Amino acid sequence: MRFFIAAISVAAFFFSGNAAFADKRVAFVVGNGAYRNVPQLPNPVVDAQAMAKVLRSVGFDVVEGTNLTRDKMTDKLLEFGRRAEGADIAVFYYAGHGIAVNGTNYLLPVDADLKSEMDVKLGAAINVDLTLDQTLADAKVKLVFLDACRDNPFAAKIRSARATRSIAVDSGLADMKSGEGTLIAFATGPGQTALDGESGTNSPFTRALVAHITQPGVEIQQAMTEVRAEVNEETNKNQLPWDHTNLVGSVYLNPAAAPADKAGPTSAEPSVATAPASEIEIEFWRSVKDSNKPEELNAYLTSYPAGQFKSLALARIAALQDGPSTTTRNLTTGIDPATFSADADQISEDQLGLSRNQRRDVQRRLTGLGFDTRANGKFDDETRAVIKRWQAARGYPQTGYLNDWQHKALVSEIVSTQMASADEGDEEAVHHSHHGGGGRHYYRSGPGGLFGHMMGGLFGRR
Repeated sequence: MRFFIAAISVAAFFFSGNAAFADKRVAFVVGNGAYRNVPQLPNPVVDAQAMAKVLRSVGFDVVEGTNLTRDKMTDKLLEFGRRAEGADIAVFYYAGHGIAVNGTNYLLPVDADLKSEMDVKLGAAINVDLTLDQTLADAKVKLVFLDACRDNPFAAKIRSARATRSIAVDSGLADMKSGEGTLIAFATGPGQTALDGESGTNSPFTRALVAHITQPGVEIQQAMTEVRAEVNEETNKNQLPWDHTNLVGSVYLNPAAAPADKAGPTSAEPSVATAPASEIEIEFWRSVKDSNKPEELNAYLTSYPAGQFKSLALARIAALQDGPSTTTRNLTTGIDPATFSADADQISEDQLGLSRNQRRDVQRRLTGLGFDTRANGKFDDETRAVIKRWQAARGYPQTGYLNDWQHKALVSEIVSTQMASADEGDEEAVHHSHHGGGGRHYYRSGPGGLFGHMMGGLFGRR
């Protein structure tokens, strides 16, 4: 009963916490991949769709577009600039080709045909500095994510063009500095190139962003630390995202479970949760701390992923699961009904933000439940097939991917045998080679405006 009352109290708190999303949140999300004059990029559209979905889930009004020509991209930017006026948080996300010329960054519409520096500067490309200055100037908090650090095929054309003065065309995007209240993040470091990923999936950078930036109670700079670590690990240390931050307060895209000891918001902290959650958390913990049901302890961890009693809850769960038991598995008690109807896909699984160790934990649990798979921390085809078998046995939608409900259900299952105790050796690290055409990996060209030169041809026709 105490657990039930505490759960009701927490649910009421989170419902009232939805007021934290009442601030004005606007996002620009564009993915360009179907280039007409150079080889196409397979994943920016998928990346943009995933980012738009996750931002909408935390209350953003999203101006979205894919495979935009220069005119269409201009229209979207004008619309975004209007909507972003007076915004508490404005997000600018772009996936596709970009280029740095003489230290200035440009984003490339799908109809770009760059043969010289003049083409870049007189309207064929979008100047990043001017764009951000004109569209985001009035927003209190500005978050910029540029997944555009690919090896740009236009660069060689521009370098070889006859010019009256020297021109520097970088391999990736150039360094940028953020103004007050701004975070600018790139898929990799200045002048470097980043992987586009397996065809039809998210790039490593966008996959990590989707998994971490809207985690409940995770501050955006902490989330970016996790993004860097995940991309660095996934790419075998070949790609390290880079950012420049000039935020003057803590920013939460999903403040539902923000730390209880945070001070009230300042004008630069529109998304910090301010409700006094500490007493509720303590009461919740008291109601479950002596429980013999892992699902009740996991309910605490779900509500307070960075809670004061997290380590105690994890230790208690480990003791319950690893200790001797002849209890058979209870597969339905306490399971959210949505588990049996909600489909899971790559996006829902990415949003779980599972680390390699957590993926190993999933694999060990499946093996302990009789669905044998290797605990290598990678959800390969073998693991996907095993997840499907587990889903079929439980009556869940059979997709081979996990969502939040299914992951909670798996974690809460009481296993009558020990989970596999030893990891198998990691398979040989995936080699992320740089291909220049139809290979499995592609690159986008690197970071760097808009309304300021409207009369000068930035938005004019070529």
